[in-house]
Amino acid sequence: MQDLQSAPPLQPTQVYPLPQPRALKLLGNFFSYFFHPLFISVYVAWYLIYFHPYSFARYDDRQKLLTLAFVFSITAFFPAITVFLLWRLKFASSIYLRTQKERIIPYVASITYFFWAYYVSKNMPGGPSVMTFFFLGTFLAASAALMANNYFKISMHAIGVGGAATFMMLLGVVSGEPITIPIAIATIIAGVVCTSRLIVSDHHPYEIYWGLIIGALCQSVACYFVM
Repeated sequence: MQDLQSAPPLQPTQVYPLPQPRALKLLGNFFSYFFHPLFISVYVAWYLIYFHPYSFARYDDRQKLLTLAFVFSITAFFPAITVFLLWRLKFASSIYLRTQKERIIPYVASITYFFWAYYVSKNMPGGPSVMTFFFLGTFLAASAALMANNYFKISMHAIGVGGAATFMMLLGVVSGEPITIPIAIATIIAGVVCTSRLIVSDHHPYEIYWGLIIGALCQSVACYFVM
């Protein structure tokens, strides 16, 4: 009888990313950088401020620009500086945060920054409730990601685009505005970014699927409590 210990495994362990054509890798890297999690909140805020029919209708151009600058500084600039300092202080081997351990401090910092954004948007005079709803969702998503990080390296890209796409869908429902094109664009972006991460990152598919689920669930919970 063949020794059971020498029998081959039933399901060989896959090593990601799987081999892909060079052109696909270039596209995957482009979309991964362009729709980096640091930029998702800025893109959503940009849409709400300048394109949504009524969210910031009462704001003049200066107020709109200041609001967008605030969102950029809190959700993109400060988190990027945090990661850069961790790298320079040798707490992380690179700015890409390739291990779960390296992601703990950035997650904690992001939770703080997103709560700050939520608190400011909630108390901003004349601020739209949809902005509060979005930032509460991002705060909840960052908190959930920190907990999930204890068990596996969940995809931050998937959390970001999954949350953004779900937010756009819920925005269309609660506002009653015909925003089918923005919803379609956000959904396509989510699919493209998650596919790109499968092509170029070392994430297992379930880490990306769970990122989508967490991003969507957190925005749904935020919508329930705010809107």
